Amino acid sequence: MISSANYRSLPATTAEDLEVSATTSPQSPASKSSGAAHAEGLGPSQLTLVRLALAVGLVAVAVALGVVLSRSPLTVAGTNGVPAKIAVSFIRTAERTCQAGGTLPQGTRAIRVSLSANTGPKVAVKVYSGATLVTEGEHEAGWGVDETVTVPVTRVRRTISEAIVCTSVGVPVEPLQINGSTVRSSSGAVAAVLRLEYLRPGRRSWLSLASATAQAMGLDHAPNGAWGAYLVIAALLAMAALASRLLLRELTARMPARREHERTLTSHRRGAPKALGALLAALRRVPRAGWTCALVASLSAVCWSLVSPPFQVPDEPSHFAYVQLLAETGRLPNSGAGAVAQEEVVVTEALHQHEIEWHPEVKVFTSPRARGELSRALAAPLRRAGPGGAGAAATEPPLYYALASIPYDLGSGGTLLDRLELIRLLSALMAGLTALFVFLFVRELLPGAAWAWTVGGLAAALTPLLGFTSGAVTPEAMIYTISAAIFFCLARAFRRGLTRKRALALGTLVAVGLLTKLTFIGLTPGVILGLVILGFRGNRAGSAANRSRHAFGSMALALAIALAPVCVYIAHELLEHRQLLGVVSRTAARTSGGEPLKVDLTYLWEFYLPHLPGMGNYFPDLSSFRQLWFNRAVGLYGWLDTPMPMWVNRLALIPAGLMAGLALSTLIARRGALRARLPEILVYVVISIGLMALIGQAFYLNRTVEGTGWAQPRYLVPLLPLAAVLIAAAARGAGRRFGPAVGVLIVILFFAQNIFGQLQTIARFY
Repeated sequence: MISSANYRSLPATTAEDLEVSATTSPQSPASKSSGAAHAEGLGPSQLTLVRLALAVGLVAVAVALGVVLSRSPLTVAGTNGVPAKIAVSFIRTAERTCQAGGTLPQGTRAIRVSLSANTGPKVAVKVYSGATLVTEGEHEAGWGVDETVTVPVTRVRRTISEAIVCTSVGVPVEPLQINGSTVRSSSGAVAAVLRLEYLRPGRRSWLSLASATAQAMGLDHAPNGAWGAYLVIAALLAMAALASRLLLRELTARMPARREHERTLTSHRRGAPKALGALLAALRRVPRAGWTCALVASLSAVCWSLVSPPFQVPDEPSHFAYVQLLAETGRLPNSGAGAVAQEEVVVTEALHQHEIEWHPEVKVFTSPRARGELSRALAAPLRRAGPGGAGAAATEPPLYYALASIPYDLGSGGTLLDRLELIRLLSALMAGLTALFVFLFVRELLPGAAWAWTVGGLAAALTPLLGFTSGAVTPEAMIYTISAAIFFCLARAFRRGLTRKRALALGTLVAVGLLTKLTFIGLTPGVILGLVILGFRGNRAGSAANRSRHAFGSMALALAIALAPVCVYIAHELLEHRQLLGVVSRTAARTSGGEPLKVDLTYLWEFYLPHLPGMGNYFPDLSSFRQLWFNRAVGLYGWLDTPMPMWVNRLALIPAGLMAGLALSTLIARRGALRARLPEILVYVVISIGLMALIGQAFYLNRTVEGTGWAQPRYLVPLLPLAAVLIAAAARGAGRRFGPAVGVLIVILFFAQNIFGQLQTIARFY
């Protein structure tokens, strides 16, 4: 096995050009890339376990798919007759109300209650016939961000006329909005009544609805037609095949390491211009396993781009408006509240975007009239240049939008939906680069377990949040790529020293990140700390004095490159009289306005972690870590109105707990190696805390408006490289014999989560 010390001492001169390749030494981890036997080797029993785990896992996913598709979707079987008027009243404390429920149909399995919140409290429903309890159920806290909450209940055995429905809500984190109507009693008092909808399974299974669903998916995508649904199926099958082949090759194959080394040397010697030859050689030295992970991630994002309806991803209308304004006029947005281009307004109205958004009961409109309305809107000669508004995206830096204007221009001869899909495909390519850098980061941190690189890389590539977000028009897709690249460059620099080229790469990445999305500011303190530590450590070349001088020079170069474009951008914003740095400026203004810092810190703690004695309880009756972060990481799609069922969230606690325990056992077993890397670990911790603190502070400042509706795990995806390392460590924690098989099961688990997340999104919208 190659030790960490030996790995760090290997020559790195051949990898300096791109900072993405490993040494070409025959004994280096790079020489044990795709198809090569890893340092630990596998015995016959281990190979059998790997193959068995892969077969059992794939069969289990196929069986689960068959069971789900054989079920019937819940459909509305009746209502209580109350119209759903928005915000007729608000609930601010825990309370219980009873009202007439009309006729409760036989077979009812769920009751949709018209309550609205960004983060809702526990909701319990009991239905009575006279004094007899007919059915009951509850939905745990943490639901949102939509206009209804669906409460599962025990199956109603017979139709109940004149039912009485009693609804109990827990302590709200924020005012709970009642959607329904008001009634006046005989005494003249006015009371709010909820709209209730009774749901039961339909008569047709999901499988029998497949053709109609495919047609509906093709209505609002470009090019339209049912082919999009079949493309999703083909891409999912390709993802399964690629991942399976990679797992079998990396975890069971035994190709001699020298053959891979000779292939690398041969590719490096091919005739080419010096700079181009160095670039091509560096690309060839990236293991094929890394490229496969990148392809799987891009395919996943492409699937999500076809599954998610246009503008039904958070803030996508604003992001597209920004791209359109920049591409059509060359100007940056001047207002977050200003109007967008006429074309986007008309097309979103034809798509009924506002009627569908946050209303899970409303599906994509597929009537002939709706199809005709959309066709006319797409064909109409509408103005593409808006007056300067871009909604929530107006304060964001312009780099992602400038890149997105390239596919926008390529599709300028087509419809708005053509251009939207082309930009989504650009984001999908960024997802592939993210997975590639995650793979390389895991390889740097775990040089002695080549099979673990594949486990971590594939798990990251198949993460639904990466595919869902990177399948849309959003600068977050680019931030994921930049952050993953920074983690990789830092890990490489900590092992081989801060050379000028590595400093150039880190400085450029920080500058690009700051010009892409403002939340990247949360990552910068940790990156700067890493550069300072690396500056003191030297670059491991030459005498001690030269090492120190060169390293400090490289550090200064990185900081200058990182900050120079930001200074230019700030100067431009000052000249244009715009608000600087969005949420950061608002945070500074609020803190300087007299808000006690202790309140901020308490809120930040409870926003992520359990409440401790002596703290003010900002989240009563709510487990923020489990019900906000964990449940939403399991699945929260669409415009944050498409969660996974509660039983799925609870079931997911089992594998998550097992993986956490296995990862912890690995860290404890290798605590000596961790102590030797404490400075590097400190950098990763500061990066994580900086990002989480910025997000939590933004939520705290908007708690009276948005509550915790912005508690979205997609904001934490920049930390995906760290999660991938922990996943790989969990597989290693299962031991030498069972580790590779457990790694296979972990990858299949993420693949299943990805598939069922897409199915949940299809069920929501189509």
